[in-house]
Amino acid sequence: MSDWFANFLGDPQALLVLVIAGFLPNEVWRMLGLWLGGGVDEGSEILIWVRAVATAILAGVIAQILVQPPGALADVPEWLRYGAVAAGFAVFMLTRRSIFAGVVCGEVALVAGKWWFV
Repeated sequence: MSDWFANFLGDPQALLVLVIAGFLPNEVWRMLGLWLGGGVDEGSEILIWVRAVATAILAGVIAQILVQPPGALADVPEWLRYGAVAAGFAVFMLTRRSIFAGVVCGEVALVAGKWWFV
């Protein structure tokens, strides 16, 4: 069991570099954002604009992945990619516009479809 776990995790030095170079620098900005944004009203005009820009960027990335899929995603058939987006959009609308729920549903549909059908 421990041999499988060691193969699954990989090199401990690589994990340490990943935590130091990838995780910690991002967490500093997240904590700073929590500290500075703690008293900001969620209904303020600036946060509504920020939320709209973030949603537009996410929509742009999804559209680019659909039209020109990178890497291994190019092997996934178009019907499966578009179906996953449709499922994600349906869940997004059904869950009172929860971006998180829509993205998770789309990812699950894509992975499940690739695993079962392709």
